[in-house]
Amino acid sequence: MDNTTDFYSRVYELVRCIPVGKVTTYGIIAEFLGSKGSSRMVGWALNAVIDRNDIPCHRVVNRLGELSGKMHFDHPQQMKERLLEEHITFIGETVDLSKHLWKPDDSLNDIIKYRETYENNT
Repeated sequence: MDNTTDFYSRVYELVRCIPVGKVTTYGIIAEFLGSKGSSRMVGWALNAVIDRNDIPCHRVVNRLGELSGKMHFDHPQQMKERLLEEHITFIGETVDLSKHLWKPDDSLNDIIKYRETYENNT
């Protein structure tokens, strides 16, 4: 597995952990995965799987709470519609990050590593 594929897999595992009713940012994901300057790479990873229901890409926003990935959905309002269905509130067109921002903690590293090890051995 090359470095890009490994990074993308780790992005997907982390995004799957974002709880309903919460969002996180591209930068928070990149920093948690040890690649602080790789926010755009997180976006590229998510764009590759935007149509997969098992990876909640709609829960990832930019650092201001803007829906910068909305143009990659079937229609521009779909991302916001999904967030509203999960009771996420907005201030204008941006997510209210003071209420809905989720930051992963270090315990998730253990969960992600366990899943990767389990999947590689099955």
